[in-house]
Amino acid sequence: MTEDVVLSLARDAIWTTVLLAAPLLLASLVVGLLVSILQAVTQINESTLSFIPKMLAIVVVIIVMAPWMTQMITSYTTELFTSLPNMVRL
Repeated sequence: MTEDVVLSLARDAIWTTVLLAAPLLLASLVVGLLVSILQAVTQINESTLSFIPKMLAIVVVIIVMAPWMTQMITSYTTELFTSLPNMVRL
């Protein structure tokens, strides 16, 4: 296995991870920002107030995006396993 193959595997793994995590992180960011604006407007200084809305948003995103996420990780794993014989050379 050459350095190019290892770097390609690492790049693909990181890119897949970023794509899978992005919807969850973006939903959490948007909900956190909205709750922060609401807290600033109403002058409520409760640091734990944003926890429940963020968790609900993440659950909703997981439910909505689960088929896409499953398809993406399945295709990545299938591609990885099918290319293993080409990567390993004795």
